[in-house]
Amino acid sequence: MTTPLIECIPNFSEARRPEVIDRIVAAIQSVSDVKLLDRSSDFDHNRTVLTFAGPPEGVEEAAFRAIKTASELINLDHHTGEHPRIGATDVVPFVPLGGATMDDCIAIAQRLGKRVGSELSIPVYLYEAAASRPDRTNLENIRRGQYEGLKSEIETNPERQPDFGPAKLGTAGATVIGARNPLIAFNVYLTTGDVEIAKKIAKAVRQSSGGLRYVKGLGLLVDGRAQVSMNLTNFRETPVARVVEFIRREAQRYGVGIHHSELVGLIPQEALVDAAVWYTQLDQFDKEQILESRLFSTSAGDASDSAGNGPSFLEELASPTPTPGGGSAGAYAGAMGAGLVAMVAGITMSKKKYADVEAEMQAIRVVAENLRAELTQAVEDDSAAFEAVMGAMRLPKDTDEQKKARNAAILQATLNAAHIPLHVCGDAVKVMSLAVKCARRGILSAVSDSISGFAMARACLTAAGYNVRININSLEDKSAGERMLAELVELEKEADKLEAEIRAVVKERGGI
Repeated sequence: MTTPLIECIPNFSEARRPEVIDRIVAAIQSVSDVKLLDRSSDFDHNRTVLTFAGPPEGVEEAAFRAIKTASELINLDHHTGEHPRIGATDVVPFVPLGGATMDDCIAIAQRLGKRVGSELSIPVYLYEAAASRPDRTNLENIRRGQYEGLKSEIETNPERQPDFGPAKLGTAGATVIGARNPLIAFNVYLTTGDVEIAKKIAKAVRQSSGGLRYVKGLGLLVDGRAQVSMNLTNFRETPVARVVEFIRREAQRYGVGIHHSELVGLIPQEALVDAAVWYTQLDQFDKEQILESRLFSTSAGDASDSAGNGPSFLEELASPTPTPGGGSAGAYAGAMGAGLVAMVAGITMSKKKYADVEAEMQAIRVVAENLRAELTQAVEDDSAAFEAVMGAMRLPKDTDEQKKARNAAILQATLNAAHIPLHVCGDAVKVMSLAVKCARRGILSAVSDSISGFAMARACLTAAGYNVRININSLEDKSAGERMLAELVELEKEADKLEAEIRAVVKERGGI
């Protein structure tokens, strides 16, 4: 049975102190079965949106830890920003993904709201599908007057009583928790600094003022430019392209245009495809015509891509999260090097002119493919090892017994975090050796590919080697890692010899 997946997109009233957001992210990532998908901060709004997903229990726990951390680090009395807000953790929506239902998300919202109210003493309001009252379905109704207005009304106005928690605001403010369908946070910047124009356009486009259905919007001044800030709550009924063209026509009334637009957080691929189809007028378009969709549908079960295909891994690598990091990147480079070696060997095998080396190339290809699989797996293993170190560091240390257990766990996790890149270094040297053989005996037209494979493997060795040394040097008792450091030195010496060999081969066969 497939485990249900829930998405959570909490909004925090902070963007100007990245160290605070780092702490909140760490709280989320401390739940092992939850994956952080996106982190988006806006300095002018002074607001950060995080997106994470996982099974219901994990997502619920991660959301609680994030709210708790934000309440300890963000003081609404000192907060300023363009975006409306009532809390340090302003809004926490849950969205059903694969195998999950809206009822699942409503139940999570209710449980979490009750826990936040009782354990953290933060007033909680339920909204959207989880709303306890019709007038609280829309977020803007709950957020009326912002933090300052709610602070003066919550204790005296029965209509502002929270669903959970005390009828009193602390410095963490109140939090709105709910369940909804996928939402697109979409901003359009105008070619003017006149915020009144943005406010007029926002009024025209939003549903509550008689505009487009499923559109919420307001006009803001961001970094000197007028912005129409929107939430699109049902992109299937009101597509992104329709919203953009509506704003374009409204802007023309005031003699301005669209400067650019931006996403806050993530967007469903379907929404982008729909926009592309609309603008290109592909009336007979079939979504099966998308190359990647066809490719992934036919290779979904390919275990060789279990560590992530190129684009998704690179996106994860660029994300502002500790993992994947340098060790994973090094392993990935090594896997690319092994792939190039396998490719050169395969091409050489197919040419009659190189029949005398066919058996050798066949053996090289088999070994290279095995190394590629090992290095690909190491991409995930390195990240997991680092997260294990972070987990060990978060263990309690209040008593002597706890300190002893924590220190032992850190030692073991750190040694493992060094062992994995050391094994990667060994694989990298093997790939380098195969690349030298391909450069020397393989097809001449692919000499540059053999060199490239060697270069990728050398980069892998360098990156993984740094990770070995950094982990060992972080230990109080470095003697525990002496054997590994000695092994690394020997591998680096062997790599230097192989580099001298390939330079000679390249000079002979490539004229470089």
